[in-house]
Amino acid sequence: MKKITDISLKTYNTFAIDCKAHNMLVLENEDDIVNFVHLKDKYSPFYILAGGSNVLFTSDFEGTILLIRNKGIRVIEENGDNITIEVSAGESWEEFVNYCVKNSYFGVENLAGIPGLVGSSPVQNIGAYGMEVKDTITAVDGYFIDSGKKSTFLHAACGFGYRSSIFKTELKNKFIITSVTFQLSKRESYNLSYTGLKEFIEKNNITPTLSSIQKAVISLRNSKLPDIRKIGSAGSFFKNPVISIEKANALKLQYPDLATFPIDDAYLKVAAGKLIDLAGWKGYRKGDVGVYPQQALVLVNYGNATGSEVVNLYQKIIDDIQLKFGIRLEPEVNIVFNNS
Repeated sequence: MKKITDISLKTYNTFAIDCKAHNMLVLENEDDIVNFVHLKDKYSPFYILAGGSNVLFTSDFEGTILLIRNKGIRVIEENGDNITIEVSAGESWEEFVNYCVKNSYFGVENLAGIPGLVGSSPVQNIGAYGMEVKDTITAVDGYFIDSGKKSTFLHAACGFGYRSSIFKTELKNKFIITSVTFQLSKRESYNLSYTGLKEFIEKNNITPTLSSIQKAVISLRNSKLPDIRKIGSAGSFFKNPVISIEKANALKLQYPDLATFPIDDAYLKVAAGKLIDLAGWKGYRKGDVGVYPQQALVLVNYGNATGSEVVNLYQKIIDDIQLKFGIRLEPEVNIVFNNS
């Protein structure tokens, strides 16, 4: 178990917020995780950090950052139709998608280009271009920090929801994920339910294959999202809010371009980015914090923005959207306040 003291977190979060942690523990295997559980009181407060791609630090962390860095991909079961694979939490999500595409395993290709690690994928229930990772996850393994008990959460117990799970809510910072088990298809099938992806495929005369879908998704992402190697961000900052069909119809009378996505007979999702755009925030910049010009859903750090500056901006946006549209936006990003 590697320990580092008084370390900058700038390179450990894609927002590139320059703050410090009192301690950092790098957990590279299950023995390290068990050791930490036994010593948890010594390192409290602590925060479990994966790839740092969906977190905003608002200040220095006066505790311990836990980096989960265990590795391994193991085939559990395989038949003519499906394959079940257990993937260690510390594996790169991008590399796992590459592995699936290379081996002709269908089910996660629309999630290409999402930064972060495999262990954080169920926490956030990552999703993009018509896919959610919950549709491929069969189990999540890990340790309860308080008791040290090793446990398996089968799919039904994970509490998956829109950009959420039990690991993000009631088990936040209480359970260390060590591996995620996926069931993928070996039979050729593609999810082109997302209009933008389908139109991109058709416009560019692309023959669907796992590789071509992966490349198309990455091209679409790159056209809308900043390169985190150059501009700090955490991707989509806000969730798409859910409102009633009646409220949506009333808003569309005033804003015909408002983008919505049906959920059921009574509710639908509204594109948060479109609301932010309509409210005039797209392209906004003050100092080094701003709203990305190509995608209003993305808040960015142009260099030296502080976490508190990002907080100030997103709270102003939330209040403005509430005032203009009567809709309360919620952050999708995990906000770390005062060692919480």
